Amino acid sequence: MATKVVLITGAAIRIGACIARTFHSKGFDVAISYRSSLTAAQALIDELNAIRADSASCWPAEMTDQASVSRLGRDVLAHHKRLDVLINNASSFYPTAYGDSTQAQWDDLVGSNLRGAYFLTQQLSAELTANFGAVVNLTDTHADRALPKHPIYSIAKAGLKAMTKSLAIELAPHVRANGVSPGAILWPPSLEDDNDPAVETGRQTMLAGIPLAKLGKMQDIADTVYFVACEATYLTGQTIKVDGGRSLR
Repeated sequence: MATKVVLITGAAIRIGACIARTFHSKGFDVAISYRSSLTAAQALIDELNAIRADSASCWPAEMTDQASVSRLGRDVLAHHKRLDVLINNASSFYPTAYGDSTQAQWDDLVGSNLRGAYFLTQQLSAELTANFGAVVNLTDTHADRALPKHPIYSIAKAGLKAMTKSLAIELAPHVRANGVSPGAILWPPSLEDDNDPAVETGRQTMLAGIPLAKLGKMQDIADTVYFVACEATYLTGQTIKVDGGRSLR
């Protein structure tokens, strides 16, 4: 039986890298894309190939550029010869004050979070269909509850969640499409200083809004992504919130 292949966009670091390690540990060959983190991407691929030779690859991709997105799809298929799971994880994230936001910010945030994912999925849909594959989109709790001072990002993630539903219809019955929506997994930069009492107050305020009273772990997200991609075979068009119950409040 041929080894299954997963492509994870934006997976050189953080949650994307954790997802890559998880799928690799389950026997998948892994392809990842990166925007600027070449050193981290190569280190991850070297790590995975040391475990199982020739089982991982990395590719540069600018998700806001259609030519780059198309090249990513072609290169991964040429190298790995098949694709079973596509995980749209690549994302830009930064504040954009509504009154001062620009078209360049719109193009970057919508391009990296939504447009690139749409056209990459379109390009690879025939291969996914042939292999009864799956698409998983990494959305955000702010797809449902807009994040103040981040209107373009919130709009882009809401669009990605809506795209998940549309893909579930368009790619049925041979391909399933679902989303995973991470909640508080890592401290935001403003809450990373361990020596500032005000920072600790901010952390406690955040935790007070989470019924499980703790941050999640990157592995929580990776495990959920693997579940919806590979184990939940009657699940499609759904977005699973992994947020410790924060969205309930």
